[in-house]
Amino acid sequence: MSEFSTQRPRWAPGADQGDERVEYATIEVPRDYGDPGGERITLALSRRRATDPARRRGVLLAVNGGPGGDWGGGRDLPARYVGTPLHEVYDLIGFDPRGIGASTQLLAEVSVPAVPADSRPPDETFAAIAEDMRRREDACARAGGALRPHISTRNTARDMDVIRAVLGEERISFVGYAYGAYVGAVYGSLFPGGLDRLVLDSCVGPDWTWREQFLQQGDAVQRNVDLWAGWTGERNGVFGLGGSREQVLGTVEGVVAALEALPEDAVRLRSLFDGAVGNWAGDRARWADLGQLVGGLRDAGGTGDVGRCRELLARQETWRAADSEGDLRVGVLEAITLEHAWPADLEVYYQDMREFRKRFPYGNGVLKASPWVGAFRSFEAPEEPTVLGRDGYPVGLIVQADGDPMDHYDGGVAMAERLGHHLLTVEDSGEHEVYVLAGNPHVDAVVHRYLVDGVLPPARSSVPGRASRPDIAADAAA
Repeated sequence: MSEFSTQRPRWAPGADQGDERVEYATIEVPRDYGDPGGERITLALSRRRATDPARRRGVLLAVNGGPGGDWGGGRDLPARYVGTPLHEVYDLIGFDPRGIGASTQLLAEVSVPAVPADSRPPDETFAAIAEDMRRREDACARAGGALRPHISTRNTARDMDVIRAVLGEERISFVGYAYGAYVGAVYGSLFPGGLDRLVLDSCVGPDWTWREQFLQQGDAVQRNVDLWAGWTGERNGVFGLGGSREQVLGTVEGVVAALEALPEDAVRLRSLFDGAVGNWAGDRARWADLGQLVGGLRDAGGTGDVGRCRELLARQETWRAADSEGDLRVGVLEAITLEHAWPADLEVYYQDMREFRKRFPYGNGVLKASPWVGAFRSFEAPEEPTVLGRDGYPVGLIVQADGDPMDHYDGGVAMAERLGHHLLTVEDSGEHEVYVLAGNPHVDAVVHRYLVDGVLPPARSSVPGRASRPDIAADAAA
C-alpha cells in the first residue's frame, strides 16, 4: 500500500469559485483494498489552510449525510467552518467519498416507482411496493457494475487513512455527522493510531443493522409528535384541538379520516399531512404552526373543501424529485445499506408495515418499515461490518439531540457507552447534524473548546436546543 500512501497531491487553487484560499487535488486509491494491484479509483479533495499557522495543530476531516454521502457536503463541507475557531488552528480537509461527487462515481439507473407515495399503504399494495424495490435494486446493479461491492464504510475509512498519509500527518482530527459519525467510529476502530480528536454528531446505534436504523426512525418521530400533542393539549384555549395529548392525537386522526373521505386527491393529501405532522413536530419553533395546520385542515376537511386542503399542504413533499428525474443518479445510498444482511422473507416487512401503520404513521414512518433493496440484493458484501471499539485513541465527544428524528437518541447513548466517549445531549430538540451546521451556539461553544483547546465537557452534559417552544402560555397559567 506504500505506493498509495506516498502520493503527493498536486494542489490547484479554486479560482473557479473566486476564492484562492481553497485548493483542490485528486489522489488514487484501490477500488478493492483486498487487491491493491487491481483497478484504481480517484478521490477528490479540498483544503483550506489554517489561518493562524503559528497555532496550527494538524488537519481536520469531516463527513456528513447518508448513508454514503446522500446530500452530504463532500469537498464543500469545510466551507461551513470558515470563520470559526477551527479554521484558525486546522487545515480543513474535505473530500467526496468514493462513489460521490467529483470522486469516481457509483451510478444507478433511475427506476421510477409504480406505486404512488402513500403514508399508510393498504395491504393490497404491499407486493407492488416490494416489486418497486426489486426493480430499484436491479437498476442499481446494472449501472453499478464491479465497483458497487466496494462502496462501503470500511473502504471509506481506509480511504481516510490514505488521505492522512498523503498529507504527511501522523494523526487526523475528525468530525462526523449522521452516517459520517459511523464512518468516524469505524475509522477509529480500524486505525486507532491515526486518530486525534473525534466528534460524532447524530449517531446510529453501534450494533444496529441498517434495517434496524431505519426502523428506529419511526419511534424517534413519534416521540416528537407525542411531545407536541402534550404541549398543544395544555393550550386547548389557543388551538382548540383537545385538552390532553390523547385528545389532540384523536383530532389529528380525525383530520386523517376527513382527508381520506375527500372525493379527489385524498391519498396524496393525507400523505402530505402525515409527513407534515412528523416533520414539523421535530422543530420546536413550528409547534404553533402545526397546531394551526391541524385546526385549519379539520375545518376544511370537515366541509369537503379540497382546494383549501391543497392550499394548506402546498409546501409539503412526498417523494424526492431526484429519484424520478433523468436516466442516472448516484447509487451510493443503496450500496452502503447492503453492508448488512436484510431479511429475504417479504412477510417480515409486511408485518412491520402493518405495525408501523398503527403506531408510527407520521413522518412517512411506514416507509421505514417497507421492503428496501436489501431484500433483493444482487451481491454479497465482501466483508463483515466493523465491530466498533476504542483501543488506542483518545476519548472523544458525541453530540446527540434528544429528539433527532433521523438518528434515534438511544443510538448516541449506546455509542457513547460502547466507545467510552463523552455525551453532549441537546435537550428538547429535534435537531439533526447539529455542530456548526444547525446554528446552535450552545453546541458550537462546547465543541469548539474541545477541538481547539482539547477541553472536553463532563462525561454526561447537556445544552439547550437552538429552537425554543413557542412562547404561548398553558391554559392553567393563562
